[in-house]
Amino acid sequence: MILAKIRKLLAGAAAAAVIIALGSAYAQQGPRGKSSYLPVEITEPFSAILSRLSAQKPAVEREHMAVVNERYDLTNRPAAGVTMDRTKPVQEGVRVKLVSGTTWDSLAGMTPEQIRDRNLFPPGFLPLPHPKHQEGGFVFPRFLIDEIKRQEGRDLTRETK
Repeated sequence: MILAKIRKLLAGAAAAAVIIALGSAYAQQGPRGKSSYLPVEITEPFSAILSRLSAQKPAVEREHMAVVNERYDLTNRPAAGVTMDRTKPVQEGVRVKLVSGTTWDSLAGMTPEQIRDRNLFPPGFLPLPHPKHQEGGFVFPRFLIDEIKRQEGRDLTRETK
């Protein structure tokens, strides 16, 4: 009987501690905005955005395909006797282009440091830049880049061409 009362008191105390901790965390939050996303301020009507981006589309696609063609071998070399669904041929061979004057065997004989120092890492293994973000790919805010570098020593800064 006494043990049951003690258990009830401990359970009540634990529940109270959890409620206090959650309440304290909630109270420390700043004022909530309309959204948890970074603010996006759209200053032009949708029709204007659509016409502007539609006009830019051919040039953006041309630039993006130039990057893709620079990094990958896109020639049609179907593997004999291998197809995907609906008989689409599977392409064979390595499709990533190497830096001029480099072979896979020469890369295999180097250390990662040598590949990095000589700038020989195949660009086809790097993320493709987002065609509408000059920063390229996933964009991290500056404060996050600085904090990750401070805490973990990893630099998320990406060089732009």
